[in-house]
Amino acid sequence: MDEKVTAGFVGFGEVNSPRDLIESKCEQAVRIVESLGITVKKTAPVADDPEGKQSSRAITELKKFDFDFLIACVAGWIPSWAVVQTLVPFKERPVLLWGTSGDNLQGRLVTTAAQAGTTALRKVLKEMKFRFKFVVNRLDLPAPAGEILSFARACRAVKGLKGATIGLAGYRDMRLYGTGYDPVSLKEKFGLEVEHFDLLELYQLMDKVTEKQVKPWLEYLEKNWVFTKKPQQKTIKQTIKLFLAFKRKVEERNYAGLSYSDVDGIKKLMGFAPAGALTLLHDTMTLCTIPENDTPGLLTQLAAWHLTGQLPAYLEFYEFTEKGALMGVPDYVPGAVVEGKIKVMPTSFGQFGEGLLNVSRLKTGRVTLVRLDRTENDYSLHLITGTAKTARAWEEAGWAPPAPQLPGLEIDFDTETSAFLQHVLGQHYILSYGQWHREYQDFCHLTETRFL
Repeated sequence: MDEKVTAGFVGFGEVNSPRDLIESKCEQAVRIVESLGITVKKTAPVADDPEGKQSSRAITELKKFDFDFLIACVAGWIPSWAVVQTLVPFKERPVLLWGTSGDNLQGRLVTTAAQAGTTALRKVLKEMKFRFKFVVNRLDLPAPAGEILSFARACRAVKGLKGATIGLAGYRDMRLYGTGYDPVSLKEKFGLEVEHFDLLELYQLMDKVTEKQVKPWLEYLEKNWVFTKKPQQKTIKQTIKLFLAFKRKVEERNYAGLSYSDVDGIKKLMGFAPAGALTLLHDTMTLCTIPENDTPGLLTQLAAWHLTGQLPAYLEFYEFTEKGALMGVPDYVPGAVVEGKIKVMPTSFGQFGEGLLNVSRLKTGRVTLVRLDRTENDYSLHLITGTAKTARAWEEAGWAPPAPQLPGLEIDFDTETSAFLQHVLGQHYILSYGQWHREYQDFCHLTETRFL
């Protein structure tokens, strides 16, 4: 994701502090934030003038800007009222309370007592129910760039969820209990809307697809996918038609994510597996998807996408090991997590007809696995980090011989497997490459979500 985060910025310093020093410290802070790839919309520093004119001026200027969060940079001691007065009109925005440090000049520490100002504010902002993060510069150490960036990403995720709509074709595939959702709490806490539509709509859209529309996609697949064997012509045409139906529905309704009834829906009613259609959808659209009407999983994907900038994949647990788990998918993964070209195998499972199964090799390395779900009338987020390596030779019973090597990873957890199991929230977890522990903590703090 290339979407940039924008920060509003206002500095603070007492009226008796040297103005040029306060301005210099604020400019240095702005440069640090911009070096992280964050766009900054700034106003001049605010002092505690008795009439509050500087605060009023900053409020007027900041209201002209559109930003995702507001940085309150305390560059020197400042009586709390001047800061609070400036921040209150922006209380709906997340706030980064940031205190700068002193400077060593000619062998002597020169301080503006900024941390006296920040420590006088932290408890006040908490009691006033601001959504904020408190960070400080420490003497002789670099600025807390990582903490600032993680907070910015969390703010981006909160904004990205708010007002987004996801599409759900069908409901409660396989009568699963852990994939449902509460629409009121989803809207209230995250601003996320769920829109249902019937599988009949997809069937009708497929029926309208012409041979002329199918032809260029036949050429696309031949050029971009590696097939383990030649599929039936009917299979590949069904796949393209379903893909085009999904694509049209997503574009018409501007969905940010998509889930659908898989086993009791498309496979049962249409007679083929939708994995190829979803693989192709990911080839052509930047979109979060997950099967089996898994709304909490889709919520987690959207949060992960906005937090990390990566289009995340879902994986499910197949086996647990001494150090972690064997995880895989029995259908598809987005090309973003594939090593090399997408590899596809025409095959069937159980009583279902032939479909195009994505059997691509997945990237390895450091990973973060996470699931966000409603528990005990509120929401919890469960996270574990680990190292993903290529899975051993394995197969899932039930596939037509020769059984496919499903896309999978063996992941060694950074903590004990037994401890992880006591908090597991479902069979589907969302995979991102890299370590994103701090970003998810900030996201949970901003959304008042329990972090497990």
